Amino acid sequence: MTALPLSGVTVVSVEQAVAAPFATRQLADLGARVIKIERPGGGDFARRYDTTVHGQSSYFVWLNRSKESVTLDLKAASGREVLEELLATADVFVQNLAPGAAARLGLDAASLTQRHTSLIPCTVSGYGTSGPWADRKAYDLLVQCQTGLVSLTGTPEETARVGVSVADIAAGMYAYSGILTALYTRATTGVARAVEVSLFEALAEWMSQPAYYTRHGGTQPPRIGTQHATIAPYGAYTAADGKQVLFSIQNEREWSALCERVLARPELVDDPRFVTGADRVAHRDELNAVVTERFQRSGGDEVMKLLDAAGIANAGVNDVRAFIAHPVLAERNRWHEVGIPGAVVPALRPPVDLAGTEPRMDPVPAAGEHTERVLAELGLSAARIEGLRADGVI
Repeated sequence: MTALPLSGVTVVSVEQAVAAPFATRQLADLGARVIKIERPGGGDFARRYDTTVHGQSSYFVWLNRSKESVTLDLKAASGREVLEELLATADVFVQNLAPGAAARLGLDAASLTQRHTSLIPCTVSGYGTSGPWADRKAYDLLVQCQTGLVSLTGTPEETARVGVSVADIAAGMYAYSGILTALYTRATTGVARAVEVSLFEALAEWMSQPAYYTRHGGTQPPRIGTQHATIAPYGAYTAADGKQVLFSIQNEREWSALCERVLARPELVDDPRFVTGADRVAHRDELNAVVTERFQRSGGDEVMKLLDAAGIANAGVNDVRAFIAHPVLAERNRWHEVGIPGAVVPALRPPVDLAGTEPRMDPVPAAGEHTERVLAELGLSAARIEGLRADGVI
């Protein structure tokens, strides 16, 4: 196996919650050394979101494998001095501090690039570091609401949040790809460029299709549960045994196959209500009645066999337990054991496979687990380290 592509890259991150830790964990997966700066006396507050994974937070376990945890009080001058020494050895600095906090600590991109010309600073904010909402706090569900995502999610009767931290994940992904781009730019031009991502603008990008539809169509896509707003039939239907089966018709060939081989209603192929995709959406209720009646005459497995035979994409609607036991994950060896404080748990391998390499999947650290080792590597004397500990700085 060859060395991981980011071996030799050092990332220092003053991070908490989800977005920034997701970005830096992916850098660690690729071999970067990620030094996570945490508060003394508790660390990243995501450590206490829940205690479901052998006493550890499910969020923290997901987001923080392969990192080194250093506790450091950045409000203390001596703590900032240590951080400055760490930054002098780093390639990337990531932070998602509260609005204004980075600037007060001299950790904003403008200040950092003056002091460390080869450092790539990455800022993850709520609504951007400028503009009318720069000072507002932002959490995932707040951003889901502000981008209009919640208004699209749920049933006609009630809105719903997306079931994962989608705004945080979007921002983390863009921070990750932005950092990779900045590392490439520095390697090819010698210029270290700052990276900035906001939760709001990351999720705004993902909202572009409904934004186009609304701006140019006059109304926003309807909120219709598992049904697709602009394609029909595309959604989950309940079979006779109660199993929900979701299928999608994407083109006219599939529509003909559905009518002839699944619904046994070949006359519907040329029914004026259903001839085109737009017709089927316009007559969704009538179409759903036809599909529902057919599904209620067969069990879920039989329906899925018919859809498979007709070449129509379909899937059962899994719960999380069924997802965990999914044969694709098992047979493709996607689960890998990772250590956490006091236990070992299965974790999913990164979804991108790089030929000839194995991802780094080292343990999730305890708060401050690596403080003394990292500071000693910086050249701090044992007496200075002990002084910092006595002062509560580490």
